[in-house]
Amino acid sequence: MKTLAALIGTMAPATVFASSDVTAGGGDIFVWIFLGFFAVIVVGQLIPAIMLIAGLVKGITAKKVAKTEAKTEAK
Repeated sequence: MKTLAALIGTMAPATVFASSDVTAGGGDIFVWIFLGFFAVIVVGQLIPAIMLIAGLVKGITAKKVAKTEAKTEAK
């Protein structure tokens, strides 16, 4: 147990220096490619979701109109 504590005690402070060379901007081209790819995926998921919600709203409103028309014709 003391060996594990000593190992963790020596490794934990070493991780502080792992990212000391990172620049503030981080404008690497691969980062922008990844973010662009992520944006394409999000937009690709939003388009079918919007179409689904529009069809759902259209279907709900169309059924309400049809029911009210059927009730008025029966009287």
